[in-house]
Amino acid sequence: MPNLIIDDLPIEVEPGTKVIEAAERLGIIIPRFCFHPALGSVGACRVCAVKFLQGPFEGVQMSCMIDALDGMVISTTDAQAVDFRRHVIEWLMLNHPHDCPVCDEGGHCLLQDMTVAGGHCIRRYKGSKRTHHDQYLGPLLQHEMNRCIQCYRCSRYYQGFAGYKDLGVMRSAAQVYFGRQDDGVLQNPFSGNLADICPTGVYTDKPSRFKGRRWDFERTPSICINCSLGCNVTVSARHREVVRQEARFNDKINGHFICDRGRYGFAYVNAADRPRRAMVGGRPADIDDVLLEARSRLARTMAEFGPQSVAAVGPLRGSLETQAALAQLSEAAGWHSPAFYVDPKAAEIAAMATARLEDKFTVSLRGIEGADVILAVGSDPVNEAPMLALAMRQAVRRGGHAAVIDSRSPTLPFEHEYLPVAVFELDVAVGRLVNFLCEDVDTQQLPAHAAAFVDECRKLPDGRFDVYLQAIARRLLAARQPVVVCGSDIVEPATVALCADVVLLLHHMGIDGKLFYTLKSANAFGAARLGSPAANVASVLRSVERGTVKALVVVEKDLHSEFPDHERLKQALAQLDLLVVIHYLDISLASRADYFLPATTIYETGGLYLNQEGRLQTAPAAVAGGRPIQQTGGGAHPPRQYNRGIPGDTPQEAWRLLLQLCGEQPAREPLLHRLEDTFATPGALTGASPVPPEGMRVGHAVNGVAPFHHDWQAALARHEQLSRDGQMLLVTVAQTFGTEPLSCRSPWLEALTPPATVRMALETATQLQLAAGDQVVLDIKPQPLTLPVVIEIGMAANVLALPRVAPHRMARRHFLLTRNRIKKVDAP
Repeated sequence: MPNLIIDDLPIEVEPGTKVIEAAERLGIIIPRFCFHPALGSVGACRVCAVKFLQGPFEGVQMSCMIDALDGMVISTTDAQAVDFRRHVIEWLMLNHPHDCPVCDEGGHCLLQDMTVAGGHCIRRYKGSKRTHHDQYLGPLLQHEMNRCIQCYRCSRYYQGFAGYKDLGVMRSAAQVYFGRQDDGVLQNPFSGNLADICPTGVYTDKPSRFKGRRWDFERTPSICINCSLGCNVTVSARHREVVRQEARFNDKINGHFICDRGRYGFAYVNAADRPRRAMVGGRPADIDDVLLEARSRLARTMAEFGPQSVAAVGPLRGSLETQAALAQLSEAAGWHSPAFYVDPKAAEIAAMATARLEDKFTVSLRGIEGADVILAVGSDPVNEAPMLALAMRQAVRRGGHAAVIDSRSPTLPFEHEYLPVAVFELDVAVGRLVNFLCEDVDTQQLPAHAAAFVDECRKLPDGRFDVYLQAIARRLLAARQPVVVCGSDIVEPATVALCADVVLLLHHMGIDGKLFYTLKSANAFGAARLGSPAANVASVLRSVERGTVKALVVVEKDLHSEFPDHERLKQALAQLDLLVVIHYLDISLASRADYFLPATTIYETGGLYLNQEGRLQTAPAAVAGGRPIQQTGGGAHPPRQYNRGIPGDTPQEAWRLLLQLCGEQPAREPLLHRLEDTFATPGALTGASPVPPEGMRVGHAVNGVAPFHHDWQAALARHEQLSRDGQMLLVTVAQTFGTEPLSCRSPWLEALTPPATVRMALETATQLQLAAGDQVVLDIKPQPLTLPVVIEIGMAANVLALPRVAPHRMARRHFLLTRNRIKKVDAP
């Protein structure tokens, strides 16, 4: 371990640590522009100069380019180094515009800080400044190229770290230009990070443009709930309005960056049509009166028809407190178990994933970056959990190998091996992989149940991908830390179990394999553990139709958006004696409810959240609540009416409303005790020590799910379904933008949402006598769909992919269609 001295302070660091990083650990911040912890060193800006007094190097050198070595003595305050940095700052300012008063970067601009720190205050150069034309880069970023200081951070991040090629560096010398070949929308779903890493104001956040300086904002740490990964963000709010979200560093999850869905998906909290008044029968009313009347109606229903006449539907992305309150009330009152999932298969998948994710298998999102082999099964990372794709890319950049077995030909920003396997064939493909993993293994050396499993896999018929599966097996066997990634969006529950079996088998063979599931939503892990796999919206509707459920409590769930058969839903709701809805969005169910109670969002009340690896995190409140001043004043001065209330401050936490609805004391601590018991974390929530900033993993339940138990007969039957003449599999899939229920309400992301299409392989299109651009009618329930055809090179044969963008959101994930139900629309 190198020992060195910086400004008379000794320090010991790990080999490979740069001098600039060693100084930072001592609290010495050496000026920098091009250096960034996630991007490494490039030595472009020359502003990190320090004086080496002793050791292998002497004189003024760049601290970002030199590794800390034993015996070094370094001064950051030496006159020669200070003078060098002062001149560098002056050179950088030669062409920089003096537009700080109108630059959104002003107030948190690294160039401002370094200019002041370097003592540069008078411009001696009298010549003309170099100027550039700015480009249109889409709805998310504003381009101001004249502010560039040629640090190369943007191109290094965009092309090197993120892996996209439509923005980079052009020209040379004094005319270096960072941008696109032509104006146009950036193709990178992580492009918003450019606003964070640019040390000046070349790329600024367009949605928050001119809405305030850094010191004007209430800045609060929070959590992104737009997928299951739980990335960390910093929320900037002003005048009761969430203005901006930025990435917040978390060494276990998202590192320094976030995706654009998470960065810009917050518009729903500020929506002008957001309901902020309680309602009775669609008419505004006092919230206390609504609670009292609804509580009385619930009590009468239970007294007349029994407690099982009440059912509850709960949120997947609601806080753990809300999910726990719903589970607790349902149990205490004797209601049906709360239904958190719409699709029965999705509930089963989440329950299986949380049950099979053992502590020894668990890997964090950042941990994936250290994998040397990654096998993704039934996963489309960019569309389902975008930051997963960025983590996988870092593993590949460090020499790792990635392989994807999926139906959809996912577009990924890194080199990978792809096997186009249809959803119903995934289980057999993984079984064949197990066969190749154990080709040279004596099964007598394995536990009995594992040996029986391997023997069953060896009996599976040969497949057309065996050569590729054999190569993947060899890589896994030679790996130091392989990671198996399993999606939950389109796979079968058996596939989820099989991926866990592969990792467990690797452990039995002495290989430290890891398992990484992606789940449906932000708190899907909590919903799986607090709810029952048998409870789902479809089963609730059946009970309503049979007349056994008379009252329904819907909490933060948009049934019309998630359940596609609107006519059936309408008829079922009409049979209810009582419908109570608690939500923070303007959903059609609110106006149909007998009683509507407005809820707060994560931004107003915070809460506890579990990501897909079982990492518990806490989000504090970021804004006090109430209607944004921009709305109450109509853009002018707010109304000059003085009272104790805040306009639109009626909404309350959903868990508080639930407890009051059932006559319970609205206390949070009993819910925290229940959560501690459920997740085996005694004292973690109610003790003196808070949840650490990086979060903490909860205990994983052991609930009797046996490993190495698979119904191969059913798997082969599913496999054969697609081999039958005339059968096609329609799969409903996620997109980066437009399918996630909260971010799809963002006007900035709506502009990036591609139109709905039906995607298929060229082989499939040829069988159906279709061409790219043809309009096709899909004869499915509840209503046929007419969509344009897109040919996707590499997709699995006999598979059609339909994105779940409005109005084509589907509760069912798979449809088996005969060819006569897929009809080309003849041109007029």
